[in-house]
Amino acid sequence: MRGNLFAVAVDLVVLTVRDAELCALLVRRDAPPFAGRWGLPGGFVLPNEDLLETATRRLGEETGLEFGGHHLEQLASYAAPDRDPRGRVLTVGHIAIVPRPPEPIAGADAAGTAWHPIAKLVDGAAADALLAFDHGRILADGVERAQSKLEYTTLAASFCPPEFTVTQLRRVYEAVWRRTLDPRNFQRKVTSTPGFLEPTDTRVTGVRGRPAQLYRRGPATALHPPMLRGEN
Repeated sequence: MRGNLFAVAVDLVVLTVRDAELCALLVRRDAPPFAGRWGLPGGFVLPNEDLLETATRRLGEETGLEFGGHHLEQLASYAAPDRDPRGRVLTVGHIAIVPRPPEPIAGADAAGTAWHPIAKLVDGAAADALLAFDHGRILADGVERAQSKLEYTTLAASFCPPEFTVTQLRRVYEAVWRRTLDPRNFQRKVTSTPGFLEPTDTRVTGVRGRPAQLYRRGPATALHPPMLRGEN
């Protein structure tokens, strides 16, 4: 029997690249419903908050992480009548990109928190069996948003540190798209796209062979022409 709750919530698809894999931040719930199950960070919007404030607060309360100027955008709204057994809860999904994050620390509102490889979550029915509520669908939508935006925007640089090599950037594309790219073709495309990358005055040191050039993100936000997933 469903409860009488009517509320607005925020759920966060927090993505990073770890060990050459796209990973999502999950929180183990410590209270019903779905106690003991993994879910996305998030929670109810308080009367004095907007959605961004709720997202920032809940991420800190559950994981100890902060956005700190990292990429954050709204994903979609989810309002199926039966998505929450406590009552009618509309949640607004967000996607956040966090480069090189520290290990999360479970807060008072979570039984545990950890980075999980996307490949084990979105393939088959794994996410539906593992995640609470409809978080499997929200996660899949967030991953697809990231994959598609890498085709026509400079979002991939959000996964990188302030200065990075072309190889580091290519590994982001390979992790998010889950496919191998030709290094020479990739180098040519990204360095010839206006405004995507800006060379710095430094190169990588302490490595064998010719030191790699370090770049920073340029002023462009869109890619012309786009880089399509089906191309190599």
